[in-house]
Amino acid sequence: MTTTSPSFTEEDVEQFFDQTTQTYLSFWDSDGVLHTGYFAGEDDEDYQAAAQRTSDVLASDAGIDATAYLLDVGCGCGNFLIDLAQRYDCRSEGLDLSIERINFARRQLAANDRVAGVDVAFTQGSATMLPHAAETFSHVVSQDALFLVPDKARSHSEIHRVLQPGGLFAFSDFLQPTQDISARARKHVYDRVRWNSGYSFVGYQSALEQAGFEIVLARNLGSHLRQTYRVLGAIAAQRAAVAADPAARDWILSFAESCKEIQVAIDDGEFGWGMFVARKPADAPRG
Repeated sequence: MTTTSPSFTEEDVEQFFDQTTQTYLSFWDSDGVLHTGYFAGEDDEDYQAAAQRTSDVLASDAGIDATAYLLDVGCGCGNFLIDLAQRYDCRSEGLDLSIERINFARRQLAANDRVAGVDVAFTQGSATMLPHAAETFSHVVSQDALFLVPDKARSHSEIHRVLQPGGLFAFSDFLQPTQDISARARKHVYDRVRWNSGYSFVGYQSALEQAGFEIVLARNLGSHLRQTYRVLGAIAAQRAAVAADPAARDWILSFAESCKEIQVAIDDGEFGWGMFVARKPADAPRG
């Protein structure tokens, strides 16, 4: 049965992440890392290495080097951008809707001696109204964030605007493979994080082309998504078994149950994951 979602706004998304960030940091991961992993094989159980591999693959696909000027849209707690700035010594900016996540990213940056002297900044803002001049960045990157933007077409237009001609937009994002979303998946995958709707793998590429991009690369990575939540679910069950704090244990058990439900949605073709690289044409109209 097809179900319809409440029409979540940017304010709903902002409030959700502002309200849940501290709980997540306290009960699950004090470093603020929760991205889909790119696993080495079917038997790979190392989530942290897989999450880092996702960042490595995106950076490699985008051809980031010391000459790059990066914008990370939906930067969350800032780990991806700080890692890139540290690795490539490149000028970088991060933007996120949640002030709680931006504040955490700023604290991470201040505490990281390895990026001392590197030009990195974090700003609260919307992907639909980027606070940057046209043709500012050589690269725009994002990890598993843009699916939450209600007006996706406008965010693509804004990203296209702030990219330099010939610049690259490299990102991973969640997919909605079908329009027919069950009530079960709507509850446990979509509404849970204030997600209205998304693109299919092919539909995402079409949307980027409509915004003026050229598709350079597209990977459909649903198997890695399922493996991520299988591994995270197992980790959660192990942590819950030894958690001394009842509130933490309840939260972790709830997360473990969500991991099971997410795997069901993936198996039913209602949830997916992809990685894309798109280019703003070198001859794109200026400004």
